[in-house]
Amino acid sequence: MIQMKNEPLKIKRRGDDGNTIISVRIKDDILADLNKIAKESNYSRNELINLILRYGINNSEIV
Repeated sequence: MIQMKNEPLKIKRRGDDGNTIISVRIKDDILADLNKIAKESNYSRNELINLILRYGINNSEIV
């Protein structure tokens, strides 16, 4: 039998992970494309949205 230390279960408060929940309206065709990419890439929609937003922010130029 493996004996484990009695360490406390550490539970972070929601929101303490550096993420914020927001609500966004997305066109049906864009959502369908996101769902397709998520399924094909094995990423969650949330992960994809964050990747795409980061890319857009890093590659945007205000003219």
